[in-house]
Amino acid sequence: MKCRVGLRKVSLFVFLCIYSSLFASKATSSVIKIYLDADRTRHFASARSIEMGVKTAFAEVNNTIQGRRVEFVMTDHRANSSRSKLNMQRAFSDPDTLLVIGGMHSPPLIKNRAFINERKMLTLVPWAAGGPITRYPSEDNWIFRLSIDDTKAGFVIAEYAVKKRQCENPHLILEQTPWGESNRKTMSKALLASLQKEPAVTWFNWGISDANFRIKLRSILASKADCLLFVGNSNDGETLAKAILSIEEARVLPVLSHWGITGGSFHKAITAKQRASMDLTFIQTCFSFVSSAQTELSRNVFASAQTMFSDITTATSLKAPAGFIHAYDLSRLLIQGLSQITLTESMDTNRAALKEALEQLQQPVQGLVKRYDKPFSTYRVENEDAHEALSVDDFCMAKFGEKNEILLMD
Repeated sequence: MKCRVGLRKVSLFVFLCIYSSLFASKATSSVIKIYLDADRTRHFASARSIEMGVKTAFAEVNNTIQGRRVEFVMTDHRANSSRSKLNMQRAFSDPDTLLVIGGMHSPPLIKNRAFINERKMLTLVPWAAGGPITRYPSEDNWIFRLSIDDTKAGFVIAEYAVKKRQCENPHLILEQTPWGESNRKTMSKALLASLQKEPAVTWFNWGISDANFRIKLRSILASKADCLLFVGNSNDGETLAKAILSIEEARVLPVLSHWGITGGSFHKAITAKQRASMDLTFIQTCFSFVSSAQTELSRNVFASAQTMFSDITTATSLKAPAGFIHAYDLSRLLIQGLSQITLTESMDTNRAALKEALEQLQQPVQGLVKRYDKPFSTYRVENEDAHEALSVDDFCMAKFGEKNEILLMD
């Protein structure tokens, strides 16, 4: 009888061990998911470019981190902040999600900033430029950016207008969004310092008509403006360009634009011949597959991208290239951060460890834009650039070439 009881106990113990092992294997996922939330409807070029940059970087580690397969989930917020929040909620509720990568639009990230940080969802930004995005007033700040930063971009554009283009009466044309307001503050401050006067401002809403823009332009011309500083996205940039082309005296005005016009189909809607009738430049970061000196890294990266994506045949065929360039560099920083931690079964734990690792990267990382040596640090109000990988020295002005390529300017 004692022997039978003993056998039963051993059998029960073995069963419980096997059951626990099976349960644990189900609880431990072999997948890491990275959500890419961007506007894949109205500004597909930028979303696709970001996607390709991320995937090219992760291909260098065979899409595997510590034995776990990396999967990418694409969500489309269609430039709508509420829809973006729903997409984020979907990502947050997925137990395999490690982080979210944003797109070109600033409003979804600015409006949902508190939600992102309160939920402790690590979010990486390779395009959206709105100043407040990375400046959540807490050390518990979960958003990191490698892109243009509007607290500096407006200064670069304004300085170029005054020093390079000799503008004396610049006029700001800004979209009526937090992104537009962010640029108004920066540009106005810079122009006030240079010209001892604040610039006039004209606001517009998304989807403005050609006729409405023409009315606004005639009013701007009547004010004797000698250059236009534009902050808006590709669709509204197309509308502005068409309005300018329809008014002869407007064509001679230098147009200095934020880079939103490079994120969609502007280059198709406004042909090279039409652009030749305008004086258009825009801000970019200081690397180009077309006009920069190529390194061994950049050549290898581009060759890899050509192999992976049928979209890319030549350097000029890569549309919205800033998305690719920044997403690639940011993903390389991410991969370095991941190499410094040990992944656990808890994604909450993994995110916290990864956030700390990004703030204390132990090895320099070579990217396309530059070599990154401790690009991030712990955020504090007095250290407001802690989650910004780029600085004003990394920003340049550019123009479209005859083949719709983006050419950096001296």
